[in-house]
Amino acid sequence: MTRSPAPVAAPAHPQPAMGQPHPHESARAQVTGNASYIDDLPEVRGTLYAAPILSRIAHGHLHGVDASAALQLPGVRSVVLAADVPGDRLLAAFAHDEPVFAIDRVEYAGQVIGLVVADSVEQARRAARLVRADTTPLPAVLNVQQALAQQNYVLPPVFVRRGDAAAALARAPHRLRGQLEVGGQEHFYLEGQIAYALPQEQGQWLIHSSTQHPGEVQHWVAHALAVDNHAVRVECRRMGGGFGGKETQAGHLAVWAAVAARKVGRPVKLRLDRDDDFLITGKRHPFAYDWEVGFDDAGRIQGLKLRMAANCGFSADLSGPVADRAVFHCDNAYFLQDVEIASYRCKTNTQSHTAFRGFGGPQGVIAIETILGDIARALGRDALDVRMANLYGLGERNITHYQMPVEDNILHDLLPKLELSAQYRQRKEAISAWNARNTVLKRGIAITPVKFGISFTATLFNQAGALVHVYTDGSVQVNHGGIEMGQGLHTKVAQIVADELGVPLARVLVTASDTSKVPNASATAASAGTDLNGRAAQFAARNVRANLAAFVCGLDGCGAGEIQFQGGQVISPKAVRAWSDVVQQAYANRIQLWSDGFYRTPKIHYDKTTLTGRPFYYFAYGAACCEVALDTLTGESRVLAVDILHDVGQSINPAIDIGQIEGGFIQGMGWLTTEQLVWNEQGQLATHAPSTYKIPATGDVPARFRVALWPEANREDNVGGSKAVGEPPFMLAVAVYEALRDAVAATRADGACVHLTAPATAENLLRALGRLDTAAGREGG
Repeated sequence: MTRSPAPVAAPAHPQPAMGQPHPHESARAQVTGNASYIDDLPEVRGTLYAAPILSRIAHGHLHGVDASAALQLPGVRSVVLAADVPGDRLLAAFAHDEPVFAIDRVEYAGQVIGLVVADSVEQARRAARLVRADTTPLPAVLNVQQALAQQNYVLPPVFVRRGDAAAALARAPHRLRGQLEVGGQEHFYLEGQIAYALPQEQGQWLIHSSTQHPGEVQHWVAHALAVDNHAVRVECRRMGGGFGGKETQAGHLAVWAAVAARKVGRPVKLRLDRDDDFLITGKRHPFAYDWEVGFDDAGRIQGLKLRMAANCGFSADLSGPVADRAVFHCDNAYFLQDVEIASYRCKTNTQSHTAFRGFGGPQGVIAIETILGDIARALGRDALDVRMANLYGLGERNITHYQMPVEDNILHDLLPKLELSAQYRQRKEAISAWNARNTVLKRGIAITPVKFGISFTATLFNQAGALVHVYTDGSVQVNHGGIEMGQGLHTKVAQIVADELGVPLARVLVTASDTSKVPNASATAASAGTDLNGRAAQFAARNVRANLAAFVCGLDGCGAGEIQFQGGQVISPKAVRAWSDVVQQAYANRIQLWSDGFYRTPKIHYDKTTLTGRPFYYFAYGAACCEVALDTLTGESRVLAVDILHDVGQSINPAIDIGQIEGGFIQGMGWLTTEQLVWNEQGQLATHAPSTYKIPATGDVPARFRVALWPEANREDNVGGSKAVGEPPFMLAVAVYEALRDAVAATRADGACVHLTAPATAENLLRALGRLDTAAGREGG
C-alpha cells in the first residue's frame, strides 16, 4: 500500500545538533560502568596472558637469557624472544631503528627483552621477574648535555634561519643570554597500554588495541608476522585516554602480543601494570635551551639565536616531527625578523620519547615566553605590554620564520578583551601592594597567548575516510577512522551527520574504529580528529542525502536544491514526508542508502628539508591570565585564579570544548609544576608510580577558573566553522609558569633573569629563589 504524501506545511525549524552542548555519547555508559574497554571484553577460551621481561641496566651487550627458573613455575607456557619474531625483528617504525625485542644489546633500563606467557596474569608477571638477562654493561648517555658533547643523535640536527641574526644582535640596543631546562611528562592515561591478539582462520588476525592509530598497528603487526596488511584487522571502540602515548607506542604491545600468540598458537592478552608502563613507554620530550636575544627599548625582539636540544631517548620514534613542531612554534604569537634556530635530536639511554599533547608545540612556546618575560624584567616594563609589542602584525610582520603568512590573527583583539575581563591591571597593582607588605608569601600574575598551528606536519596524514549507513527504519550508523579517547570525537561526528541528514541526534550511532571498514586511517592526533573525520563523515552523509533528494525530486517533479532535510522530515515544494518514510520508499526503489566520504586538508604544503612552507591549514588562538601564590620559605606554590579566553571557532559542542580547554590547561599546569621525571645515576627511572610522580588532583584546580569562548567562526572553510581544541589549550598553562617567575622576581628588585627549571616544583622554586644550590637526582633535560 502506497502512503500518500502529506500536504505541504510550513517547515519546522528545530534546533540543530551542532552548536549545542550535547552530552558525550558514552558518558552514561562510563559513569554506570557499562562502557567496555579492552580489558572488559569477554575472553576467548584458551586465552593466555603475557608479561614483559625488562632490562635492568641502561646500556649493555645482551649475550643471552636464562629463563629456566621462570619455565619451572606452574602455569608458565612459554618465553618469547627476538628469535621468535617470524618477520622483521625491527619494528616498522619510520626510522626503522627499534627492535621488537632486544636483540644483541639493551638500550635503556626498562627495555623489553621478551615476554613470559602463562595461564594467568599473576603467573606471567611472577615468572617474568625470575628471568635473568646475561649482559655486559656499557657507558650510558643519560642527558642532552652528554649527547651534545658526543654528537649522539637519533636524527641529524635541523637549522632554520631568516635574515641575519648575528648582525641584528650586534646592533640591538639591549641583549640578554639565557638557558632553560624543561622536563618531560608521563602520559598517565587511566587505561594503561593493552593489546589482545587473537589468531583467526587461514592465517588471519584480530587485534584489539588501545591505540590512537589502528592503521599503524595493522601495518606493524603484519610486518612483524610477515603477512599482508589485509590479514590483520585492528579494532578499538574507545580508549581510556591517550594524550599521544598511544599514537606509536600502542603498536609495541600489539606486536608483542601477536608474536607471542603466533608462537603458542593461542590468543594472548598483554596489559602492562602501571609501574611497567612507566618504565617501558616514552614520555613528553624533555628539552634544554640556550638563547641570545637582542631587543629595543619597547622590548621588541630585534634578533634571536635559539638552540633547542630534545632528549629523544634511545630511538627516533616521532622525535623528528616533534622537534620540527617545536621549531614551528618557538615564535608562538610573535614576529621574529632575524632569527637563527638550531634543533638537536639527542640520543640518550632512556625510554624512547614520543608524542604528547601539543607534540613539541609546548616546548617551543615556553622558550619564547621565557625570553619575553626576561626582556620585560630587564626593561622594568609590564610583561603583557612587551608581548603585545611583539605580536604578529600586518604586511611583512605577518610572515613566520618558516615562511607561512599569519592571515587569521585575532590576538590584537583577544588579548585586550581578556585583559579587561580578568581585570589584569587592577589585580597587578593589588599584587604589587601585597608583595610590598609580605616578606614570605609572594604573589605573581601573567597573561600569555597561544597561536597553535592545526594540521599534521607530515602532510600525507591530513586525510580521512568515513562510512555512513542509513537503515530502512531511518536509523543511521557512522564509521570513521578516528579514535574516541574521551575527547568527544564520536559525539561531534554524530552531531555533524545528524545535521547533514536533518535527523535527531539520537538516531545516529558511531561505531568502533576498525581497519576493515576504513583503511589507511591517520592517527587521531594533531588536534585534527574532528577536522578530518568530521568532514569525511559529513561528505559521506551528503552523498546519501543527495541520493534521497534526487529520489524525492523524481516523485515531486522539482529541483534537488528545493529539497530540505530537517527535523526528521524531508520537505519539498509539494509535500512534507517523514524521514523514515522517505528512506523506506527509497529502499523499495533500489536507491543507495549508504556512502563513503573522503576529505583531505586543502592549502597545506612544506619542504621537509628546509622546514619552510605552509604546514598548517589555520591557527587556533587563546590566552590565559593566571595568578599564583608562592611560599618563599618552603617553595610551595598554588594557582589561585585562572581566566581563559579561547578560540574554538564556531563550536560544534560548547560543553565538550570547554571541558577540553579545562582539561588541557590542568594537564599543562601539571607539566609545569608537579610532574617531575627523575632518572638516577644508573639511568633507572625513579618516578615510576603515583607515589613518586604527581599529576594534578582536584584540589589543585584553582578556586577561580573561568573559561570563555571567542565568538567568531573559523575563517578557513572547516567543518561547521569550528577549530580544533584538543592541543592548543595545553599551552595556556605557560601562564602558570610565567606567573611563578613573576612571584620569584618579586623577592628582588634587580631586574635580573629568573632562572626557573620546569617543572616548578618546590625544590626548583627554592633554587630559583637562591635557597638551594644542588639538584636532587637527574631530570630528563
